[in-house]
Amino acid sequence: MVTLPHLMFVPVVLPLLAAVVMLLLGGRKRLKAIVNVFACVAGLGVALALMARVDVEEAGTIGVALASNWEAPFGIALVADRLSALMLVLTATVALATAVYSTGGWGRAGVYFHPLFQLQLMGLNGAFLTGDLFNLFVFFEVMLAASYGLQLHGSGPARVRTGLHYIAVNLIASSLFLVGLAMLYGVTGTLSMADIAAKVPFVHETDRGLLHAGASILAVAFLTKAAAWPLNFWLVPAYTAASAPVAALFALMTKVGFYTLLRLWTLIFADAAGPSAHFGSDALLVFGLLTMGGGVLGLLASFGLGRIAGFSVIVSAGTLLAALGVYETSVTAAALYYLPSATLGASAMFLLVELVGRTGIGDRAPLPQVELEPGDDTNLDEDEDALVGRAIPMSMALLGLAFIACALVVAGLPPLSGFVGKVLLMTALLSPEGFNATASAAPSTGAWWLFFMVLASGLVATASLARVGIRHFWSTADRPPPAMKLVEGAPVLALLLGCVWLTLHAEDVLRYTRATAASLHAPDAYISAVQATMPRPGPTRPVVERVVEGSAP
Repeated sequence: MVTLPHLMFVPVVLPLLAAVVMLLLGGRKRLKAIVNVFACVAGLGVALALMARVDVEEAGTIGVALASNWEAPFGIALVADRLSALMLVLTATVALATAVYSTGGWGRAGVYFHPLFQLQLMGLNGAFLTGDLFNLFVFFEVMLAASYGLQLHGSGPARVRTGLHYIAVNLIASSLFLVGLAMLYGVTGTLSMADIAAKVPFVHETDRGLLHAGASILAVAFLTKAAAWPLNFWLVPAYTAASAPVAALFALMTKVGFYTLLRLWTLIFADAAGPSAHFGSDALLVFGLLTMGGGVLGLLASFGLGRIAGFSVIVSAGTLLAALGVYETSVTAAALYYLPSATLGASAMFLLVELVGRTGIGDRAPLPQVELEPGDDTNLDEDEDALVGRAIPMSMALLGLAFIACALVVAGLPPLSGFVGKVLLMTALLSPEGFNATASAAPSTGAWWLFFMVLASGLVATASLARVGIRHFWSTADRPPPAMKLVEGAPVLALLLGCVWLTLHAEDVLRYTRATAASLHAPDAYISAVQATMPRPGPTRPVVERVVEGSAP
């Protein structure tokens, strides 16, 4: 039977082996696509198995795997808890959908698309599982190096121009990551997240300023990757220029920045951190609100579906950052429910961008006419064509329904999971300690601002998406319907069905996110699990007694 520590290596090793196999296949792109899809299917199965292993009983299970059998903090440790498992399942779901979509054509636009795709997954999964900051940096670089190639996939001036901006910004963020890393190591003498959290309360007052400075520099690097204002100017042009499956996969990138902030800030600056408790929470709240404001303005000014999808990612990133800044368990739980819903909706919308903008080849078939009674002109349009009885092309009808579902999720309208997530978040903001709490638990000023911005962002997103929907689906009389393959439409449907599943199983998902938030805000179990895990004893040589001649036996 495979144990939890052994299973934790699979999300990192599996995509690496798949990438190596695809490199050995040379130019056989169809076979590479098959390997890519099957690796994603296996990755999703492993992620679900990990989630089932860690989500046991109320306290849950925290798995720790010691690489090279060196105990923490001296060796590399992989740590899996409910938060890691949630991110792994979300990553595997989006990856499988985009891998299937890429088989429709985009996977053949470059030789190394599929190997880079798997290396990107390796970096993402490693970032969610690692238990120390240095290997977090390593997995970040693996993820970013692969994303540089994927961003330029398909070539073209727009991708090259925006790709250079994307690369430059992320290289600067990586440099800041190393600087912050060195400062934290200089103060605490360790890079293990659990060990840093255990030592922060005992940092000498003369070194606490250096600790906060190092954490702030790290935060700038993570905020850049999380697309926080004003460091997110690169996101919309880069995501809009990228190919459809790459942009859909990149919807996960900002969530990696949020994950690292959530993991480190609730671990290192928890209630038990002494004078450093909740350090930077107000700044995270402010940057989250400013990010939401910038995203709302971008939605108002955008007329293209691709730009609206990009700005919706910025709005969701700001919502999550601001929720983290509130630093309440119930708000964190609601944000963790909102996170997969927003990611699935944004990924589906990026896939729709290409399908909606695509037109069929050749002339559109003539519309069927309806027999009219003499003198009956109430069923005619300006061109004297029948209005009632006009056939809607199948591809246009399916895309229209998919667009409506995406709009409902992104704008947070009923009845899908986007609405449930925003209602949960606003409910938690109004009463962070529950509706039975005393009056002293009234919402803070920041919570009121976030409540208002959640409402405003939903209203603006509704108006922007309605405007672009009219443009693409209502005023289409003179345009042929878009051509669409099954492998392109099925992933969009699967992502939207994921949102439907989140809606139908909202209570079960919320139970999971509440347990996750409770463990994040009480990190003692995480710290103890890492520190208590000891290396397994290795093989030993048998002791053979040697009797020297002339000595006593």
